[in-house]
Amino acid sequence: MIRPNLDMDILRTLVAAQDLGSFNRAADHIGRSQSAVSQQIRKLEEQIGEPLFRKEGRGLAPTEAGDVILSYARRILDLNDEAVSAVRGMSVAGAVRFGVPSDLAETWLPKVLGQFKRAHPAVLIEAIVERNALLLERLDKGQLDLALAFGGDARHDGELLATLPMTWIGPAAGQAEFKPGQPLSLVVYAAPCFFRQACIEALDKAGVAWHTAFTSSSLHGLWAAVDAGLGITLRTALGLPRSLTVLDASSGLPPVPTIRLALHDAGRALSPAAERLKTILVQTLSESLPPPGY
Repeated sequence: MIRPNLDMDILRTLVAAQDLGSFNRAADHIGRSQSAVSQQIRKLEEQIGEPLFRKEGRGLAPTEAGDVILSYARRILDLNDEAVSAVRGMSVAGAVRFGVPSDLAETWLPKVLGQFKRAHPAVLIEAIVERNALLLERLDKGQLDLALAFGGDARHDGELLATLPMTWIGPAAGQAEFKPGQPLSLVVYAAPCFFRQACIEALDKAGVAWHTAFTSSSLHGLWAAVDAGLGITLRTALGLPRSLTVLDASSGLPPVPTIRLALHDAGRALSPAAERLKTILVQTLSESLPPPGY
């Protein structure tokens, strides 16, 4: 029996459709029409001999066969991409200095650094975990080659990777509510901080009284203070500990805007090693975060 060779492009489409939640978004993400994406999925179903999706409400959900293929598709694509990167990176050497905010340091950073190191073993990576303002300051001083940072709307050296909702965050245990007439207790970074400024502006615009109950220079300190019930904070939900929760509209808190996540290079020419790291950073983040404007 001759077994079919699964098409790598179709597997990428399949994974994109699952990660983004619909064929429409997958089509936009990979630059194809919706009909072309549907045709790819039908071709894969013909190769497998089983339906991969079933109707669920107004959308589609993977069948049992779909779940199996999705699992294998991710492994196949990871091996393919790692093999290509390894061959391309055999001659790449040098050092790269990279800055990343704490929100991504524990969840996403180890995976991407491991992937890069396997592909480019001769490259020395120096990863700096810091606050956004300090990362961009070090980048501008030439102390970093690349910096992943929130905000930076006025800068022209960043590649926009995602537009993320900012959310009010409180302890998962107990209830954190805004009570009219009482100042709201805030847990924030010391100034300057994009999230701190957005938090204060939203509360002032809504006429909500507030006071700073706790300041910290680290994200761990921020999370610990919120968990202890000292107040609430404003961040994205990236890297949110299980002991904390996103506060919804029923809490009475005012709406807040979205925030940009961009990769900055200060407009300088990158070394081959830094260029390869940038490619992997953009690829892995694009796969795990909603697209800009989502």
